Amino acid sequence: SAAAKITTKRLHAVGGVWPMPQISASSPEQYPLNPEAFYFEYGRQSEAQPGCSVLDAAFKRYFSLIFPDYFPGGNVNRPFTLEVSVDHDGCDGYPSQESSERCKCAQFNEPEQNILSSVWLQQMQPFFVNKTDIEDFPRFQFRGILLDTSRHYLPVQAILKTLDAMAYSKFNVFHWHIVDDPSFPYQSQTFPDLSAKGAFHPMTHIYTQTDVQRVISYARLRGIRVLPEFDSPGHTQSWGKGQSDLLTPCYKGGTPSGAFGPVNPTLPSTYQFIARLFKEVSSVFPDSYIHLGGDEVNFFCWKSNPDVRAFMQKMGFGTDFTKLEAFYMESIVNITSTLNKTAIVWQDVFDYHERIPEDTVLHIWKGVPYDYTKELSRITKAGKRVVLAAPWYINHIAYGQDWRKSYTVQPLNFSGTEEQKKLVIGGEVCMWGEYVDATNLTPRLWPRASAAAERLWSDEKQTSSVEKAFPRLQDFRCKLLRRGIQAEPLYVGHCRHEYQGI
Repeated sequence: SAAAKITTKRLHAVGGVWPMPQISASSPEQYPLNPEAFYFEYGRQSEAQPGCSVLDAAFKRYFSLIFPDYFPGGNVNRPFTLEVSVDHDGCDGYPSQESSERCKCAQFNEPEQNILSSVWLQQMQPFFVNKTDIEDFPRFQFRGILLDTSRHYLPVQAILKTLDAMAYSKFNVFHWHIVDDPSFPYQSQTFPDLSAKGAFHPMTHIYTQTDVQRVISYARLRGIRVLPEFDSPGHTQSWGKGQSDLLTPCYKGGTPSGAFGPVNPTLPSTYQFIARLFKEVSSVFPDSYIHLGGDEVNFFCWKSNPDVRAFMQKMGFGTDFTKLEAFYMESIVNITSTLNKTAIVWQDVFDYHERIPEDTVLHIWKGVPYDYTKELSRITKAGKRVVLAAPWYINHIAYGQDWRKSYTVQPLNFSGTEEQKKLVIGGEVCMWGEYVDATNLTPRLWPRASAAAERLWSDEKQTSSVEKAFPRLQDFRCKLLRRGIQAEPLYVGHCRHEYQGI
């Protein structure tokens, strides 16, 4: 998914945009933008032409963003045409890990022509345009936001609003942690009892197939991939309500206690179920990646179960339950491989020395900088690709400007060769849902997530100063408010649009 940005601004706006482009040269020369005489056009040499669903939708969407208070009628001045040319069509497909996000924006001497090279338009700002040259591309290809829809159900509209805000900050992966212990809101066609018995409510707190397609389509038009996560063998208590014999019975004193633990990895029926569920998930979600979880598996229940212990002896695992987890994870990763999907798993899978395909992506979530930098070194030394999330668990909140901590993360500041550092494909902001639902999701996420967005998109040397970033981020937060995103304030102050029209 390629993202293009033209630097246009109000006369009073802070110089620069968010995230900061790689190369930008702007002159004081300005052209007014009049909605009565402003047009988007396809370039003659463009691979995409009228009828391209992604660009046609973007042109409509951004006209309203550039001119939020526009009402038809008025004088037509000299026309200003924004001409868009793209190198690759891709109009009917979905953004992927291979999608180019490189763009070039050149303003020529004649204001009628302004050429961009991109597929996905993401950010523009009203009402005057500076004569500007921009060459832009992302530092990392994977720039994600995780939403947790199991601990609290998030209405589809709240997800769509998040996708809008993600596009404004150039995030390109929506990691949908769709199910977990508390609830199973995904309505499966193959196993309808999973949501009928596992959701908070079988009618109101579910995501139908239509809901899921709406999210995927909405994301596609904004250059955002949708990465589903079905975490197992732990975090599956809600699964067991609608699928008998899936979870491991816990024992106490030689008899079943009535409680259940992780997925039972000893039964062939477990893998038959997983294969059928993942076959459906793979057809519903078009992205080439699928997140399989694999974190925080509590071995207590497995240890208590005599059938599991007997299976361990038969397999030669002894009493090492990490080998049992490895056996399970290796099996389900192989299932996803047969479905032509690339697996992403939490770092626990690597830590337990599990044999997984070379192309599996490891997701680092644990620890302070000292811990996660060591993990970055270890995983990349083994030749595995990595997504870093540990420093961006922003569901943890603190009084003050905690965005500064996110902003000063250095993802490649670990011991390793240049080849190892190329294996860090990006990072992710996580918003876990224990204390977050639709009432506080947006202000808790924005603009704090935007600090990580710039770290993952922009050149680190150009964006190393928190003090220089602050006025731009403050201005960007006001822009989010104007666009209907209820982003919380960074500090004392106000937004200029608050008193317009007085």
